[in-house]
Amino acid sequence: MHRIIGVFLVIIGLAVFRFSTVSGGGGDPAGARGEIQSAFENADELILCGWDEVFVLNLSGPGGPVKVWSWKAVEREELPDSMKSMFETTDECKPADRGRKLIVTSSGGGVALLERETGKVLFYGKADNAHSAELLPGNRLAVAASHKPGGRGDRLIVFDLDVPGKELTSAELPWGHGAVWDEKRQILWALADQDLRAYKLKDWDTDHPALQRVWIIELPEGGGHDLYPVPGTAWLSVSTSRHCWLFDRDKRSFKLHPDLADKRGVKCISVNPSTGQLAWIEAEGENWWAQNVHFLHPEHTLYLPGEHLYKARWNGVVKR
Repeated sequence: MHRIIGVFLVIIGLAVFRFSTVSGGGGDPAGARGEIQSAFENADELILCGWDEVFVLNLSGPGGPVKVWSWKAVEREELPDSMKSMFETTDECKPADRGRKLIVTSSGGGVALLERETGKVLFYGKADNAHSAELLPGNRLAVAASHKPGGRGDRLIVFDLDVPGKELTSAELPWGHGAVWDEKRQILWALADQDLRAYKLKDWDTDHPALQRVWIIELPEGGGHDLYPVPGTAWLSVSTSRHCWLFDRDKRSFKLHPDLADKRGVKCISVNPSTGQLAWIEAEGENWWAQNVHFLHPEHTLYLPGEHLYKARWNGVVKR
């Protein structure tokens, strides 16, 4: 995911963040706090990641956004020491099991399933340049592994959650960046650099499961990056290098995203399943990361100074 150049961050503790409603960052203008509180008073928690920390913000606290949960690999005794450095740049922080668990991946090669309440690592594995993952039936986990020179990325990997690090099967996925299990259609959708791929779960009740590819749908442009369901709809949101799209899972067709069509470098799109508010992050300047989370419906920008943000996911139940 990233070419990391630079400096260490100032660590922000478990406290209220300074924030701004001015797009692109900036100060803390008068009146911003009241506007933000009003916009977020009925919102769910927001899960954020990008650097070595995965954290959760309560956006509806009486004093504004508050960090209520934090996880760092270096602090977890359940993780082998050899795995801890593999979570220095996290690139997915997806809720699972009705918000009771979190899926974390890292371009550093780490994959983990966490218990939301305690932060306990329930599963860990290695996948070169892992960029996203998804729970599958049968207590399994699919991981989209992107490109790594000389490595074993460019794959969609299925792990056995009962055995740390155990690969069961894999399929080719060039520059893999996204994975979504579609319970209704019994399809695993996976995002590559140039196309969106669909798989059925074959021989899933055996010791030798497989991914049977059933469709390859060419993207409207290259640079497939984020893949995430729009709650309660047939749509998947998709970001590419210069645009954002909606993909209709029934018609298997793309259309430009009604809100984010011409946004470039978008790292994530997530719609709140309760309120419909959309959260998104785009790379800032020449960086792969951002210090701002943008919101639509209603529109606001949350400024988190010193952070290196890559993904923002609403917590809670996501209907897929």
